[in-house]
Amino acid sequence: MTQAPSAQSVIDWYRDHARPLPWRRPGTTPWAVLVSEVMSQQTPVARVEPAWREWMRRWPGPGELAAAPTAEVLRAWGRLGYPRRALRLQECAGVVVAEHDGELPCDREALMALPGVGEYTAGAVMAFAHGRRALALDTNVRRVLARAVGGQALPAPSLSRAERERAAALLPPDDGTAARWSVAVMELGALVCTARQPHCAACPWRERCAWLAAGQPPDAHAGRRRTQAWAGTDRQARGLIMAVLRSAPLGRAVEAGALLAAAGGASQGRDPDQPDRALAGLLADGLIATDDGLSYRLP
Repeated sequence: MTQAPSAQSVIDWYRDHARPLPWRRPGTTPWAVLVSEVMSQQTPVARVEPAWREWMRRWPGPGELAAAPTAEVLRAWGRLGYPRRALRLQECAGVVVAEHDGELPCDREALMALPGVGEYTAGAVMAFAHGRRALALDTNVRRVLARAVGGQALPAPSLSRAERERAAALLPPDDGTAARWSVAVMELGALVCTARQPHCAACPWRERCAWLAAGQPPDAHAGRRRTQAWAGTDRQARGLIMAVLRSAPLGRAVEAGALLAAAGGASQGRDPDQPDRALAGLLADGLIATDDGLSYRLP
């Protein structure tokens, strides 16, 4: 059995290899860190960084975002995907203003009570914004620990209690070191211990990696994983509608026929009900609005 990987070795690696992401700079507010985390969910950093810069220029704090027109917020969200995240982020800003005097709380329970803030995001804000000892188990961290400690190619599709306990046991005991460990392991997963082609020769944990020691066995959970297709899905149809509305002049409604025609490009006629379903879903989610049932606009 391999020994648990060294915390200091990955922290040293991070010091030399960390990407200079803007939300990691000293002086970045906890709110700005929260925005970066919400934007980064299921979205590549390369797309997040310019959007985050522009977002923070326009709405540097929760007060500015809470007061912004929702249509402008959705337009600024652009192609980050899952636009409901933008609505939840604005709702979160409103709660921070109303209940926390415009300052993002720093304890786990208060953070998790905010709209759109779950277990991971709360832990990430505590660790990366406040330098606290907190679990921040995103996909990258789960993959690194599954390999280095668990000897698995990839973690199970759903986060388990055993994973949480394993990660908690590996967290260094003091706040500062634990926070540096959390961001370092995350970066290791993003740059080195990647899902498809890990760069094991560059890994600071290669000598203690249980997966390498076991001969790099294949993914034991491959049959349980769902592929996230895009082409032809309702998600694509919804995205095509949102793209038309974002490109329309602010406040201008677009006729339903034009939106349905755009949505039809997703399935190319293979699912004739999809455009109507996509339009109705966006309306139900509060991502679009209508004044007459014949044309639609951003809310």
